[in-house]
Parts: sequence; C-alpha cells; structure tokens
Amino acid sequence: MPVETLRWQDDHLVLLDQTRLPEVTEFLHCRQVEDVARAIERLSVRGAPAIGVAAAYGTVLGALVALHGPRSQFLDAVRAGIDRLAATRPTAVNLFWSLARMRAVLDRAAHSAPDAVCALLLAEAQAMHSEDRRVCRAIGRHGADLLPDGACVLTHCNAGALATADYGTALGVIYAARDQGKRIRVYADETRPLLQGARLTAWELLQEGIEVTLICDSMAAAVMRREHVDCVIVGADRIAANGDVANKIGTYGLATIARAHGVPVYVAAPRSTIDMSLATGAEIPIEERHEDEVACVMGRRTAPAGVRVFNPAFDVTPAELVTAIISECGVARAPLGAALAGWARREAI
Repeated sequence: MPVETLRWQDDHLVLLDQTRLPEVTEFLHCRQVEDVARAIERLSVRGAPAIGVAAAYGTVLGALVALHGPRSQFLDAVRAGIDRLAATRPTAVNLFWSLARMRAVLDRAAHSAPDAVCALLLAEAQAMHSEDRRVCRAIGRHGADLLPDGACVLTHCNAGALATADYGTALGVIYAARDQGKRIRVYADETRPLLQGARLTAWELLQEGIEVTLICDSMAAAVMRREHVDCVIVGADRIAANGDVANKIGTYGLATIARAHGVPVYVAAPRSTIDMSLATGAEIPIEERHEDEVACVMGRRTAPAGVRVFNPAFDVTPAELVTAIISECGVARAPLGAALAGWARREAI
C-alpha cells in the first residue's frame, strides 16, 4: 500500500499520524503505553483493526518499560498498561478483543521471567499484525465478487489501508476488484465532523489510482438519484449478534437513503468486529467526543460560543438495512444473526 499505517521498529511502535494527512506525512515514535493511548484518543491511529494492532504493541511497550522496575511489580505494571489502553475508546470492539488476547498471554506466562514475557507478548502482537493482513486480503477477495466491472461505489469514512494493517476492509473490496481487472469508480462522503472521507479516503484512493469523487455527506441522496450507484460499502467498529452495525456517524442515514433508492449496503469487517455478547445494536456503547470537533473546522471556530453540541462518533445501522456483511469467512446475507453465529464458531484464518 502507499504508506504503512503502523510498524514495529526495533524496540518501539511507529504510527502514521493521520491527523496530519493529507498535507503532511509524519510518523509518531511511541515508546510508552501513554504514547499509544494518546495516539488512539486523538485519532492519530484510527480504524478498528489498526487500533487493535496498535494496542497490542502498546502492551508490549508497557512490558518493556516495566522491565526496568521492580520484578515484583512487573505483572501489575503490564496490567495497568492494558487497562489504560482499554480506556481510550469504547466503541471499537477490536480494541478489547486485542487486549484480551494480550492479557491471556500475560496470564499464561505469569511465572516466567519478565524478559521471556516481553518476548511472548511481542510474538502475539506480531501474530495479530500478520493476521490482519491475511484477513484484509480475504475480505477483499470475498467482496470483489459483488462488484461488477464498471461499478460505482459510495463509501463513508475511511475503511482502507489507513484503518488496518494492510489492505483495508471496505476499500479492500475495491482494491481487490481493481486487482481483478475491474474498472471501479468511487464517491467518497467527506464524513463530518472530522473529514476522514475527505482527508483520508480521497487521499488513499488517489494514491492507488482509483477514480474518486469527493462529496459532502448531505449530497449522497442527490448522487443516488442522479447517478447509477451500484452499492454502498462501509466498514464497522462493532457488529451485534443480530447484525446491527455500529460505524462512523452518518452511516445510518446513508443506509436509510440507500434503501429508499434500492441501493444495496455492504458492510466489510473482520470477524473480530462481531460482538456475540450483545444481542442488538442498542447495547453497543457509543463514544461521544469533544464539542470542538463540531463547533470548529480545521482549527477555526464556525459555531457561536455557548451553543450546545451533540457529538456521537458512531451510529447504529439496523440489520434490516444491511444487505450483506463481508468478512474473512465469506459473505453473510439475511438472516444475518444465524450466519454471524456460525462465523463466531470458526477457527481464525
């Protein structure tokens, strides 16, 4: 892909600072848990799969720092780092799935020497990194079959290489179709309030040579009415057992518009995004972020001082508005709940 979202380099984590794109390509060098936690909170690294991998490496950093403290406090220090990372963002379930894997490694190795524990944690983080690459490619292969040659796709937010460790989920489907020789063109919602579609998706698709047209979020209905849009493809931060999907705010409205125009809605996400412990999307915790993200645009205040602001980062699209979910396991159609339950019982890819 055009640029690496994250990589382990020697003894620390290197993250592409996505808050600086598209003007500046700059990398953050994270050497402590707090560096990674702040990068997640301020969206320097974002996208459910990328957050999960970053948090795994953040756990390793916590263990490496704890090596220099009292041995009797080593395990508690690593666990405290895991707790700090878990407190960063509440909606993306990949974060908690990743940290649960790291905690399990720590518990199994509790009686080992601290340096051995560090090695085991790093191996697990690197395994997750490699798994995400394979998962992205599999999602792309399964989803590409849904796109005809010459397809017009509408997407929201960024679910590409910048949101994962490799190929992307929603954009991975587009890249895979392109690799099959299909001609694909894309309409990208700007994705207010933080403009991930404008700053990230448009930039990424241009880097990949994909024909992309940027639109305001409020233009989607007009585009569907005037243009032949073959499908909407989005990612997901958490999927409930019944198929309700939490994704970037605006996805629910886009899916409603798509239903009105007879346009299928595809959700591309790894199996780890499915939370079988939640019966419906009503149980998904929705992160609310600072009011300045809405009241200001690119650092300039655009709303009157004192106005009340509601700023949920995600919304929930009901399963009945989702045509299919694409994962590394294949393509699931209604009834989504039964298919997701079957995926949950399968071995990892």
